Amino acid sequence: MENFDDIIERIHISLEDRTKVRDVALQQTRLLTRHCANAIRAVHRDDCKVAHDHLEDAQALVVELNKNKTDYSDLFYAGYTQDALKEYAEAMITHALINKEPLPTPEELDVEYATYLKGLAETAGELRRRCLDILRHNDIEEAERLLGIMDEIYAVLVTMDYPSAITGGLRRLTDIVRGVTERTRGDMTMSLRQERLEKRLQAFEKQFAENLD
Repeated sequence: MENFDDIIERIHISLEDRTKVRDVALQQTRLLTRHCANAIRAVHRDDCKVAHDHLEDAQALVVELNKNKTDYSDLFYAGYTQDALKEYAEAMITHALINKEPLPTPEELDVEYATYLKGLAETAGELRRRCLDILRHNDIEEAERLLGIMDEIYAVLVTMDYPSAITGGLRRLTDIVRGVTERTRGDMTMSLRQERLEKRLQAFEKQFAENLD
């Protein structure tokens, strides 16, 4: 027991160090999630400058979080870190798809494949929101483009038939994407029918007025 005190002291130092790293990581993940949410909000408002600024700040936080991957891998792969990185992937993918930019890769975002896929899945909800927004302005062509992307996302996700322990519960998100996509398709179909009906009514009213003359 001569070295007992030395052993305990080393354990104390190690645990204190890990606690400090964890506290910093928690703060970083909260800030990262906030930047991502604000970036997505700015994307929907077509405020490119604000979206870019938030995504830039988010990227800097991702760089810091990834420093824990080697020495503190358990903290890096903890739920709170990967959830925040998923939000980052979602924000970056949403920004790219809505602005017709190249799709960022997992390597470019520096996120795990499973985290990337979950971010991709949650992007479908943002694309639905965008579709509904632009349908109010009768931008059918853009809405159809986004719906096509949602179909592609779902088609890819259903091929990821791996255990939940590997994908982090991707199957549940895939089912959600299917529901979101089908609801969006239904909303677009109703919108198109209403638009056609309005055009026919306008044509009828015009012809009726001409006949009266």
